[in-house]
Amino acid sequence: MFSLPRRIRKLIGTIILVPYLIAYCLCAMVYGATHVVGASIATQTAYYLIGGFAWLIPAMVLVKWMQKPDPEPASGPVK
Repeated sequence: MFSLPRRIRKLIGTIILVPYLIAYCLCAMVYGATHVVGASIATQTAYYLIGGFAWLIPAMVLVKWMQKPDPEPASGPVK
């Protein structure tokens, strides 16, 4: 099976992570500004705490994939 080198995984992960964070922040801000503004202080606090940390789960999965060690080259019989 084909495996990407760590350098390429980091490049791909960075290209994915930056737009994801921008889109996530914009969506969370718009939702908060349109749906959470009239709610109680407890609801607003809960939303902003959960919304502020929810992006970490997908980002951690992506960073874990990016940091995975490169596969060892297959050592076969030398001819």
